[in-house]
Amino acid sequence: MSKNVRRLDTKLIHAGEPEPRINGAVTVPIFQSATYEYAGESSYDEIRYIRLNNTPNHVAVHQKLAALENAEAALVTASGMAAISTALLTVLSVGDHLLIQDCLYGGSHDFVREDFAALGLSYDFIDGDEPDSWAKKLQPSTKAIYVETMTNPLLQVPDLKAVVEFARAHNLVSMIDNTFATPVNFRPIEHGFDLSLHSATKYLNGHSDIVGGACIGSESLIRRITHKLNHLGGTMDPHATFLLHRGIKTLALRVRYQNESGLRIAQFLESHPAIDHVNYPGLETHPRHARARELFDGFGGMLSFEVKGGVDSAEAFMRKTTLPISAPSLGGVETLITRPATTSHSGMSPEERRRIGITDSLVRVSVGIEAREDLIEDFEQALRE
Repeated sequence: MSKNVRRLDTKLIHAGEPEPRINGAVTVPIFQSATYEYAGESSYDEIRYIRLNNTPNHVAVHQKLAALENAEAALVTASGMAAISTALLTVLSVGDHLLIQDCLYGGSHDFVREDFAALGLSYDFIDGDEPDSWAKKLQPSTKAIYVETMTNPLLQVPDLKAVVEFARAHNLVSMIDNTFATPVNFRPIEHGFDLSLHSATKYLNGHSDIVGGACIGSESLIRRITHKLNHLGGTMDPHATFLLHRGIKTLALRVRYQNESGLRIAQFLESHPAIDHVNYPGLETHPRHARARELFDGFGGMLSFEVKGGVDSAEAFMRKTTLPISAPSLGGVETLITRPATTSHSGMSPEERRRIGITDSLVRVSVGIEAREDLIEDFEQALRE
């Protein structure tokens, strides 16, 4: 783009917008066309066709996402899991091995644990906070290392600098799920990661009305992932792409407010006698608070905690709240509350969840953009006996 765009807030509005604007339209229209006239394209991936993720709606969002994380290229997909699975199947071939963080989103965990063997792939789980232990699990066939910026749902902050250094030392592709942090709080490519992944369903869109995913990285790597996606067919449709393009524009406003609210609510909960423990990297008591403060521009709107009294107390608290919606997913303008054992991590066995520290009574909150004072008052009344 020709405009002098430097700061993220301006990129959110202007990066990737067509020049000149299409028939003067301030907003990119929805191109609800499955196919386009042949224009001399020289390869399959360049043919203009909706399944190939290259309609004008896709192109605009790809350019905007790449600009937000200061990367060369980006690609949107039909879901976050489409982004994760397609990226993994791009960098791994039959016989290859993956190092993957042990505490992470249940869908990612289940894909590796349940589907890798049938695909001829192997893996080892690693503790993201113990880099000295990673080399012991390294194999000649190891091709990639995969972590989350802040883990779902325990909000752990792995040693991200060590991940990048380890990947470079052993010629691995470094992959990170940056959904919780968003480009507002952390831009993985700036820190040396090869690939940043997102569930665009969450913060990027921000309005709980689409499902989507995104891959962000070098032009060469995104080209490879695009080629794989074109075969697998995990395409984001133009209307969802339009909604994502619209939602992204308010990302900084939403996330910075959610950063502030998340911290205030976490501080309130930590000081409440009915709460046993709070997981939030913005708290000084978080074991990796110093690391989070060094790496991130904000601590996010996600937190989890344990109510004293176990599952019964956790469920009673959730029933008594009046503002949060009890529902899966996260990152929208409304506050959502859930028990991961029954939603995001229900595919894991109770033993697996306990092994990585996810109890049945753990409550996860995705803080929305409601008045934080109202949320705190609601939580306070719900915690009263």
